[in-house]
Amino acid sequence: MRYKYKTTIPDVGPEEVFDWHERPGALERLTPPWGDVEVVSRSGGIRDGGKISLRIRRGPTAFRWDLTHKDYIRGRQFRDEQVSGPMKHWSHRHLFEPAEGGGTLARDEIDMEPPLGFAGRAIGPGFVKRELDRLFAFRYQRLFTDLARHRAFAHQKRLSVAITGASGLVGSNLRHFLTTGGHEVVRLVRDSRKMSEGDVFWNPATGVLDEKALQRVDAVVHLAGTSIASGRWTEARKRSIKQSRIRGTELIARTLANMKNGPRVLISASAVGYYGDRGAEVLNESTSPGRGFLAEVCRGWEGATTSAERAGVRVVNLRMGVVLSPNGGALGQMLLPFKMGAGGRIGSGKQYMSWIDLDDLVGLIQHTLYDDSLHGPVNATAPTPVPNAAFTSALGRALGRPTVVPVPGFAVKAAFGELGTEALLWGQRVRPEKALNSGFEFFYKGVEDSLRFQLGRVE
Repeated sequence: MRYKYKTTIPDVGPEEVFDWHERPGALERLTPPWGDVEVVSRSGGIRDGGKISLRIRRGPTAFRWDLTHKDYIRGRQFRDEQVSGPMKHWSHRHLFEPAEGGGTLARDEIDMEPPLGFAGRAIGPGFVKRELDRLFAFRYQRLFTDLARHRAFAHQKRLSVAITGASGLVGSNLRHFLTTGGHEVVRLVRDSRKMSEGDVFWNPATGVLDEKALQRVDAVVHLAGTSIASGRWTEARKRSIKQSRIRGTELIARTLANMKNGPRVLISASAVGYYGDRGAEVLNESTSPGRGFLAEVCRGWEGATTSAERAGVRVVNLRMGVVLSPNGGALGQMLLPFKMGAGGRIGSGKQYMSWIDLDDLVGLIQHTLYDDSLHGPVNATAPTPVPNAAFTSALGRALGRPTVVPVPGFAVKAAFGELGTEALLWGQRVRPEKALNSGFEFFYKGVEDSLRFQLGRVE
């Protein structure tokens, strides 16, 4: 079976597109978030003889896929070929050519033979083509937006950025986005057993952070913190949530404040929970804090950066909304019941959800790294928050599933307690005033556009 796909990438020449593919993180950026794919090992990049091993999970099963690279022509093409894996044969050639009128004509040519002999050949092609169409539509949309983000700062120097929480949903995507743009990423790692070359050890509980290792870093992006949604909020759990954010942030801020030639930018995560439950009130960065446990956490979280700010470090407190990606977070938890047709609004459905597409969040962090006008609280939310009922309907349309099974408020409270009340029944209608005024462009302003992109359901 032969499969072909082609598209034009405007305004970017073949060499620039090819360079992007050669940098670390390219495969991770091109891997769809609805798949469960792990890079087990790699060596040699995309040049001849380069090797990569993937572990792919499908439901309860998992398999390994070993590939090698061949036919490398700088700026023009490379090929990956299966050594062992799920297909009887697989060879994928990537080609990049000048497009008429400028830009790049990108072509993918795949020769494959599905497994299962005659049955695979008879049944497989239609399914395989649909999945590959879905994959490449996602890949090139993400590639286009990533290249556009990087070109916006092409005249600026490449940065060295330290990241905490670099293995989490946001941190891992930010890491691969930055490295494909030519930046250096330094991971701050709390588990010494999981450290790789170039990583920096830190331990917020004991106050340990290698200051010397941060001397060459331009900025720190602090994303680490205990999940708020991994169990009912007992008093012990609430202490852990609060301390994990404040202790780590204080350690980083204090370290940067004491450094003479250290990073001059600190982007520290916060959340729209800062505003509490505000109904339909439109909220911006100057709005006063609200009530509740999450508001209390966010106030302490943001306050923990004070020492760095007083020392002249540019500090940004990134108040993040619901991050949309099927690979984790709130959307990842919602998908199973919605796919089964058992999804519906939560409570009254009137509470506002301030959301942001994962790719826009990553782009906003890059924008914030470079834009010196941004400091203090910055709302990291799309400009179009929606009531929960509208979000539910959009998700149902994207999945092609009904959304007629509402979850009553009393059931949420009974199942999740205080967590359910604040995280699911309360809402905030947040506007990203500072981001918009600074000229940041959201590629996904509508929630259904974001959901269709992240789920691979673009029409």
